[in-house]
Amino acid sequence: MYTNIKKELLRFISEDIQSGDITSVLLPKKKIKAKIISREEGILAGVRFAREIFHLKGCRGRIMKKDGTRLKPNQVVLEVSGNARTVLSCERTALNLLSRMSGIATHTSFLVSKIKKINKKTSLYSTRKTAPGLRYFDKEAVKIGGGHKHRMALDDMVMIKDNHLLVCNSIEDIIKKARKRHKRVEVEVENQKDAILAANCGATIVMLDNFSPTQIKKTIAALQKKKLRNKIKLEASGGISSKNIAAYAKTGVDIISVGSITNSVSGLDLSLEVCVSPKK
Repeated sequence: MYTNIKKELLRFISEDIQSGDITSVLLPKKKIKAKIISREEGILAGVRFAREIFHLKGCRGRIMKKDGTRLKPNQVVLEVSGNARTVLSCERTALNLLSRMSGIATHTSFLVSKIKKINKKTSLYSTRKTAPGLRYFDKEAVKIGGGHKHRMALDDMVMIKDNHLLVCNSIEDIIKKARKRHKRVEVEVENQKDAILAANCGATIVMLDNFSPTQIKKTIAALQKKKLRNKIKLEASGGISSKNIAAYAKTGVDIISVGSITNSVSGLDLSLEVCVSPKK
């Protein structure tokens, strides 16, 4: 997926400033220094984008903590210098993106740690349940937090879901058609019978949608009995949270996908503080 980062960041800035920051324009034309500070523990994500937001408006930025850093309260993340009006006009845009991405990375890291304590071979994946217009940044935050992006867009990989099956009426036909054009084909199933059918028909990934851990274990046993388990990757999805993710990791699935890491974001608490004016 190609994303013009500069264009997107300019769009974010424009959304907030519109025709002009009518409050900051009241300030004298004075150069200032400011710093973005962490207010709680978490994983930092998006600091290079925050710096670029200030750069695009003519300010200087110096990264003090790299993406992926485990932050403690009151650590300086980014130092900024420039015209006071410009720095303060960019403040909220930079903080919003940095806070959101860091929140995603923090929750991702938390879930990954829960999985890896149980099964080091199981990976955490995000979904397409992202905020419109923010998918690239949401997915980058997942990666920084130790997760995987899965599909960025519909052209990345074939994923045959329940509504596709309702329209075509045949798992066999649509999988065969897909495999003629694509190497990777994922199929969402809702029961053990369809999981076996999808594996037999050539699916490379089978998503076990809303299966309980017990149902997954039984399905894996059935696939092993038919010598199909090693031919596919299994993904668990649906209703998975921090409370039950360890139980899903114990099943032995290859992938656990969780939509809440990007669609129910709790941003990390960060703030910008103005310091002394830089020396001339």
